[in-house]
Amino acid sequence: MANGSELAEAGSPAPSSGAGGAGGGGGGSGGPAALGLKLASLSLILCISLAGNVLFVLLILRDRHLHRAPYYLLLDLCLADGLRSLACFPAVLLSVRRGAGAVGGAPPPGALGCKLLAFLAVLFCFHAAFLLLGVGVTRYLAIAHHRFYAKRLTGWPCAAVVCVAWVLALAMAFPPVLDVGTYRFVREEAQCTFEHRHVGANDTLGFMLMLAAVVGATHLVYLRLLFFIYDRRKMKPAQLVPAVSQNWTFHGPGATGQAAANWTAGFGRGPTPPTLVGIRPGPGGQARRLLVLEEFKTEKRLCKMFYMITLLFLLLWGPYIVACYLRVFIKAGAVPQGYLTTSVWLTFAQAGVNPILCFIFNKELRVCFRAHFPCGQSPQTTQGTLLCDLKSIGI
Repeated sequence: MANGSELAEAGSPAPSSGAGGAGGGGGGSGGPAALGLKLASLSLILCISLAGNVLFVLLILRDRHLHRAPYYLLLDLCLADGLRSLACFPAVLLSVRRGAGAVGGAPPPGALGCKLLAFLAVLFCFHAAFLLLGVGVTRYLAIAHHRFYAKRLTGWPCAAVVCVAWVLALAMAFPPVLDVGTYRFVREEAQCTFEHRHVGANDTLGFMLMLAAVVGATHLVYLRLLFFIYDRRKMKPAQLVPAVSQNWTFHGPGATGQAAANWTAGFGRGPTPPTLVGIRPGPGGQARRLLVLEEFKTEKRLCKMFYMITLLFLLLWGPYIVACYLRVFIKAGAVPQGYLTTSVWLTFAQAGVNPILCFIFNKELRVCFRAHFPCGQSPQTTQGTLLCDLKSIGI
């Protein structure tokens, strides 16, 4: 079933893009008010996205205390969102300003440029989805298998997760470049993107099912993590085992740190105390702590932050995904233009909300931000630097 773009290519007069509300390109029956609202809102999204993502990238690169696995993945996510805003949004602004949705003809960037912009838009969308799935898996490992996580998930494994996310996104975004499916200017959306046509016209259905499967799998990982935490809350309290005393050394299963202190100080000639509870030997003979309560709370806060990012990704992309499924299974005209325009603008907003969420749900980022950008507040600066130093040594 042909939609407005196909009719325009065939030489037929294109339907008015503002039939169901504000025009997709800003030149329909919505009028100057709708055009101004679109330009103002997208300009605001562009500024917030660039400022917020660049600021967080600089903060993560600058602060050595943030050079850890979760922040490496957050760094890549912020970089991708910033690049998406810089590469794709100016072309949308230009098309809205020129009213490309209401008049026929070639899209503002030209045929080749439009295909490139569509490729980048789809690439960044799937990269965010695949990366959030990888983040969910690492969050589960951080809580359920902390020993493995702390030992194995360092810089290079994080780089591997990032590379896998980009490779999978490239595998999804590249085939339409070779006209498997189609990349073109969709006037109803005022952007160059993947054109979602009826299920019998191209491979749109498989394209959308993959995105839905990745987002659904990410939420299943977080659901499994929630069940894991809930099961551990129901565990019985630990039974204390009395320590064995030999000349004030107090060794055995119930021994604490005082046993090592007494033995080191020379009290008694009993056997060497075993490895202290909560301590495991690290590289070079150094002791490394297991997941204690404070570290567990830190990992839970990071889980909460990343899940809010994942949930907001679903909420902001959800209306547009619903519109795409309606066009796939019913027809292009089944989606009101006002709903379609709003859903498209929500997907644009997703590129700028992640820094805001990180600032709200991550106390460590807020403190480190005040440490590097004090804004004339010296007490907070001192407190922030001290807390970051404590975080770096695991206190």
